[in-house]
Amino acid sequence: MPSNKLRLVPTGAGGLTLKAQVLSKTEIDRAITRIAHEILERNRGPHDLMLLGLLRGGEWFAQALAKRIEVLEGVTVPQGVLDVTHFRDDSTEASAGAMDLPADRSFLPCSAEDKVVILVDDVIFTGRTVRAALDSLLSRARASKVQLAVIVDRGHREVPIRPDFVGKNLPTALSEYVEVTPESISIYQDQGQTNQVQES
Repeated sequence: MPSNKLRLVPTGAGGLTLKAQVLSKTEIDRAITRIAHEILERNRGPHDLMLLGLLRGGEWFAQALAKRIEVLEGVTVPQGVLDVTHFRDDSTEASAGAMDLPADRSFLPCSAEDKVVILVDDVIFTGRTVRAALDSLLSRARASKVQLAVIVDRGHREVPIRPDFVGKNLPTALSEYVEVTPESISIYQDQGQTNQVQES
């Protein structure tokens, strides 16, 4: 199954080749600022918000959003991490059985009860990671609302999930991979058999 993002870009024949750089660091920072404004507007300010970055791509994005909201509002929004490994339905780790799974690395800075929880990830692709994140969150607490913020929506959904806040809609082919870092967003073309680390 194609991934929504890659963690390691192999080089050489039969690997991934750079197709295009989509956004620069300046453009990513601008998108983060816009998303922070949209979150504040929709929720009438920063009160009762909690940002949860999905391991691993959402961590830096959640941190960046929290810092931007603090600059805009002068309020520190609780920010944590959500590990969805135990709740996935499309990974060999999850299907191997609970005894073989790594320890849950989630960190919630406070109770999510009655909070407006913003799930934060770098890319949404099939939607299965977000579905797992919802299951993970609901196993811990009942938030008053759950919203989703992503830097890139690349389409190809397999479950009916749509983000509330999007930095960039980026139509892609299934043979393409999207790499998102705080410095740039790039598209790579799969040239054949690759050894990249993948996540759905």
